[in-house]
Amino acid sequence: MGLSEAPILFDFEVASSENFTYIPMSVRFNLDRFGLRISLAQWQMLPLEDRKLLARFPVDEDAEIEPNFDHALFEMLRTHANMEPEWFTPEEAPAWRRTDSVPQGVAHQAELAGLAAPSVARWADLDPFRRYVLAKLSRKPEANHDFIPAMREFGAAG
Repeated sequence: MGLSEAPILFDFEVASSENFTYIPMSVRFNLDRFGLRISLAQWQMLPLEDRKLLARFPVDEDAEIEPNFDHALFEMLRTHANMEPEWFTPEEAPAWRRTDSVPQGVAHQAELAGLAAPSVARWADLDPFRRYVLAKLSRKPEANHDFIPAMREFGAAG
């Protein structure tokens, strides 16, 4: 699977990414699956075209499908910021991969938003990337402004 023709953005991200000022979910997904961490400042040091290119990498759980995301990111950061991303060990069994229960953080965000949490069946029907996005948006205890738009876009709002 190669690069998509255009950056992978959900509708709710178009405004919130402010033309790639902020890190899109597709890039966050790939950072997490490769065990890489960059700061917002590092992201913003990259030229816009590089940020758009990173958002075109596949969002598939299989890191072997497109192993060049990490290489591209390293090269871009070395070239434009004279630094490298930080490494971490990715979580082996993140809650978003489970299809037999809705993660507590997602249920909590839904409660904060005044929405019903997705049913276990609806959660299981979401593709892994969408489950990742909802879990990522739910990682903090306070309400996330993108959570309701994401739930609606994914058809997960009760």
